[in-house]
Amino acid sequence: MMRIITALLGLSALMITHALAGPVQNPIAIFAGLDKITGTITTFEIKVGETKRFGSLNVHPEICNTRPITEEPKTTSFIEVDENRLDGSLHRIFTGWMLAQSPGLNAVEHPVYDIWLTGCRNPNAPKNDLSDVPPPKDEPAGDKKPDTAAN
Repeated sequence: MMRIITALLGLSALMITHALAGPVQNPIAIFAGLDKITGTITTFEIKVGETKRFGSLNVHPEICNTRPITEEPKTTSFIEVDENRLDGSLHRIFTGWMLAQSPGLNAVEHPVYDIWLTGCRNPNAPKNDLSDVPPPKDEPAGDKKPDTAAN
């Protein structure tokens, strides 16, 4: 009987430590775009499910996920990018996941424009309450080291 209780307690502790919160879905994806002709970097936001034009490219995020603040940061977005051609047609140049922590891994590289994910945000998310965090303590006057740089 004692072995069963010990095994159940060990199993429940293992399940609790390995239980990670799921991804946090955000309604807004944040991108940076480089115009290689002018050398200008532009930051722009797009609501998930909508399309925004950057230069001759249409950027369409399908989803933008982050992790809870208690976990290691990891921001991902599944996007589609179409190029507007001179004849009025669209040509799909990118479909896939972008990772904000590794912008060079899956960035959109175009002859004129580069686009990469920088983050996600939710304007309706509750703000982090830091009111219960104590203020930093100042060093006591007796613990300060003398300034020897003036000598």
